[in-house]
Amino acid sequence: MFHEFVDERIEGDGATLFVRRAGPQGAPPLVLLHGYPQTSAMWHGVAPILARSYQVVCPDLRGYGGSEKPVSDPSHFPYSKRAMAQDIVAVMQRLGHERFLVGAHDRGARVAHRLGLDHPDYVEAMVLLDIAPTREMYAGTSAEFARAYWHWFFLAQPQPLPEQIISADPEGFWKLKCFNQARGGNPFSTEALAEYLAAFKRPDAIHSSCEDYRAAASIDIEHDDADQGKKLVMPVLALWAKRGVIETCFNALGLWRQRAERVEGEALNATHYMAEEIPDDIAARMSGFFSRNPIHAEAAK
Repeated sequence: MFHEFVDERIEGDGATLFVRRAGPQGAPPLVLLHGYPQTSAMWHGVAPILARSYQVVCPDLRGYGGSEKPVSDPSHFPYSKRAMAQDIVAVMQRLGHERFLVGAHDRGARVAHRLGLDHPDYVEAMVLLDIAPTREMYAGTSAEFARAYWHWFFLAQPQPLPEQIISADPEGFWKLKCFNQARGGNPFSTEALAEYLAAFKRPDAIHSSCEDYRAAASIDIEHDDADQGKKLVMPVLALWAKRGVIETCFNALGLWRQRAERVEGEALNATHYMAEEIPDDIAARMSGFFSRNPIHAEAAK
């Protein structure tokens, strides 16, 4: 899936991450962050296209795939988006990148949101796929949203309830959740799906991903509330699925305008797994947006 990419393990900020990377030296650096319950393999259609013009870095988030799965604590801080974002900064620093672009999907996009808030000097611009801000989604929960995103409320239940239920049939759970979000379809390549299922079957991966959702429902919202209206200052492109929950349950662009100073966006004809359904379109939109960023243009000279 990632021909010409280098696979390596790079120390983050408390967790060592599995990383795939490729691209010409001297090109603008771009980190791509995956969602739940996937790995960096979700970028297999997008990353090779972008690696023609960018130094592309695709890590597995802590708790997922080939990355370390730190022990959590009662506050769930080790799986907060703040802790995950600190990993990304550390990895990019170790690769020599003090300023970079971000493309992110699902949980990775929530990490990107916190990354932009906590470390604005590192992020030139970001493209966020199929999310609205976490705090606002919880605040705007409706019966329709709760039925569609039932996993948010299930995975956040106290240990060991979700872990025990998922562990009884990890592959069945993975397919139920993900195929449901793809409107009953299977948009995943054979190779990517095999990687997702193999990674997700591990008990520590199941537990870590539950901790991710527990953090989102608790400490992540505390961090958002403490920001007191702080906004993302870098340019943001929000893209969401026309055949998904963000489109049907939320005013995505309106919510992002509450959380970002410069944001544009639209719905695309896809379901939640848009990077795998329409990779050429996603790669083109990312590249086009980043090329309009004057900081990027200066860095590319």
